[in-house]
Amino acid sequence: MRLFNKTSRLDNVGYDIRGPVSDEASRMMREGIDILQLNTGNPAKFGLYAPKYIEEEICKRVRSAEGYSDSHGIDEAIDAIIRYSESKGVHGLGFEDVFTGNGVSELINTAVQALLNDGDEVLVPSPDYPLWTSLITLCGGKAVHYVCDESSDWVPDIDDIRAKVSVKTKAIVVINPNNPTGALYDTSILQEIIEIARERELILFADEIYDRLVMDGLKHVSLASLSDDVLTITFNGLSKSHMIAGFRCAWMTISGPKHTAKSYICGIAMLSSMRLCSNVLAQSVIKVALDDAYWASDLLAPGGRIYEQRKVICDAINSIDGLSTTIPKAGFYIFPRIDTKKYKIIDDEKFVLDFLKAHHVLMTHGRGFHYPRADHFRIVFLPQPQELQTLSSKLGTFLETYSQ
Repeated sequence: MRLFNKTSRLDNVGYDIRGPVSDEASRMMREGIDILQLNTGNPAKFGLYAPKYIEEEICKRVRSAEGYSDSHGIDEAIDAIIRYSESKGVHGLGFEDVFTGNGVSELINTAVQALLNDGDEVLVPSPDYPLWTSLITLCGGKAVHYVCDESSDWVPDIDDIRAKVSVKTKAIVVINPNNPTGALYDTSILQEIIEIARERELILFADEIYDRLVMDGLKHVSLASLSDDVLTITFNGLSKSHMIAGFRCAWMTISGPKHTAKSYICGIAMLSSMRLCSNVLAQSVIKVALDDAYWASDLLAPGGRIYEQRKVICDAINSIDGLSTTIPKAGFYIFPRIDTKKYKIIDDEKFVLDFLKAHHVLMTHGRGFHYPRADHFRIVFLPQPQELQTLSSKLGTFLETYSQ
C-alpha cells in the first residue's frame, strides 16, 4: 500500500501557539469542558470589539466589494497606508510599494518566499513570533536566532546580531513592539541594527503590527523612518489595533533603495498577483481605521482596560514565589520566567499541558517562541481583571505542589 507522507520541508517547522497543547484543549472543549484560551491574542473572544464605524463601513461596502481588486489593493486603502506611513516618518512610497494582504502572516510568507534560496539565512529574534522561523524554514532558508536580553527588558543583543551575520545572511527580522515579550525598542537600538544591515548589505524586515498598542506615554519609532538607505519591508495591519483579527486585514510597504531589489520586488508582485488580491471588503475599512489610527488609546491609558489588565497580571505574577515577569510596554502579552530549579521543571511544554489539564487554562510554552531554555511561558492578558486574578491564584496553587 502506498503511503503519503508530509513533505520534508515541514521538518523542524512548528507553530506551538496552536500546537499539541492547543489540540488537547480543543479535545477537552469538545467534551464540554470550558477552557480559558490564553494562547492567542484574539480580542473579540474577550469582548474587545471593533469601533462601531468599522462595522458600519463593512455593511455599507458589501456590494462594492464583490469583485477582485488590483493585487496591490484598492486605491483608497493604498493612499491611507501611504499617509499613515508618512505620519510615522516613512517617505517616498508610491502605489507600487504597498501590498495589502490577508493578515500579516500571508505577507510575511510572500516576502520570504520571493527572497530565499536554499541555505540562505535570516536573523530572527529569540524569543520570536514563531511564524517567522517556520516560513523561513519552509522556503528552504535557515532562521538564525539572535539573543534578546531579558535582563535588559528584552532588548536585542547587538553584539550577538553582529556575530551571527554570515556570507549567507540576507535579512534581519525586527519585531517591534515584540511578541511575546512586549518590549519596545528605542531609537538607539534600532539605529545600531540598521548600521549592521547597512554594513553587510542586508534587508530589514520590520514586523510592527503592535505599533498602535503602546503604553506608558511611550512612542513607537518605525524602523523604516530611520533607514532611508537600507531596503526595509514593514508589516502592519488592523487585527490588533482595531480588534478585527478575523477580517484578515494587513499590508506591507517597501522603502529604501528599491533600485537594488528590482528582481526581488518583481517576485513579490508576481506572488501577490497569483493569489489575485486580498480581501476587498476588509481593505475597504483601512481608510476609516487609519483616519482614527489611535482609537484604542483610551484602553491603553491609566484606567483603561488593557492598561489595568496589564497591571493586574504583572503584579500577580511577580507576587508568586518562583515566577517573575518584565512589564511589557506594548501589546497583549507577558512572558514570565519560572524558577525551574525550585520547581524542578525540565519541560516547559509539559508544564503548560499539566496546568491545562488541572485548571483548564491554555497558555503557550516559551520554547514555542524559539526561546532556548524551558523556563518561560506566554500569557495573553486580554481577559477582565477578575479572571486574571483567578488565573494567577490557580498558578500559585498549582506550583505549590508541582514538579517534574
